[in-house]
Amino acid sequence: MASQAPAPRTPLSRDRVLRAAVEIADADGLDAVTMRRIGEALGAEAMSLYYHVANKNDLLDGIVDVLMAELNEAVDRLTVVNDWKAAMRHRILTARAVLLRHPWAPRLLESRTTMRPAVVIYHDRLVGLMRSGGFSYDLAHHALHALGSRALGFSQELFDPADASPNPDADTRMLADLAAQVPNLAGMLAEVAHDDPDSTIGWCDDQQEFEFALDLILDGLARLATR
Repeated sequence: MASQAPAPRTPLSRDRVLRAAVEIADADGLDAVTMRRIGEALGAEAMSLYYHVANKNDLLDGIVDVLMAELNEAVDRLTVVNDWKAAMRHRILTARAVLLRHPWAPRLLESRTTMRPAVVIYHDRLVGLMRSGGFSYDLAHHALHALGSRALGFSQELFDPADASPNPDADTRMLADLAAQVPNLAGMLAEVAHDDPDSTIGWCDDQQEFEFALDLILDGLARLATR
């Protein structure tokens, strides 16, 4: 019996390289994304990947492009509504749902020194929604600054101890030691709990906190827009 010919290998392409990188980041985090890991995933030599991505920086920019393509596709599928505020809220929360599938994404987005075209397009659509609600360009500009990273679905945090080893006993002792000096913070931290890890990106950026801040900003913008 004649032996079967081996199935033809799918040729490498920039898209395959970038999508393999996203899968690795989803499984093991952004730090796990190396040329060697991508090559192993694709059954290719790491050096051959450089025909499709020039260097690590080009790779990371390309990953942003893949992420933003998914995000823009998701928000562009939303039903068009005439209420700019409801549309903005729905659009931003849909963007957040995409980021929750890729929890490494905020760190990557924060590391980029230039805005990728797909990021610019995303923000252009937000400005369009605000203009439909009667915003001047000046107010829309202020609004984008007020939203900051929340426009893309995540909150940038000043402090993030998420990399530290969790030690509840040590945390309890620290609160007890500090209670006399900072009673208000100690009381707040003893009561506050973020117990929904599936809705959390980062240390204190859970869904409830995100929506709380987003609604404060949108409510304030709505008042300004009616003046």
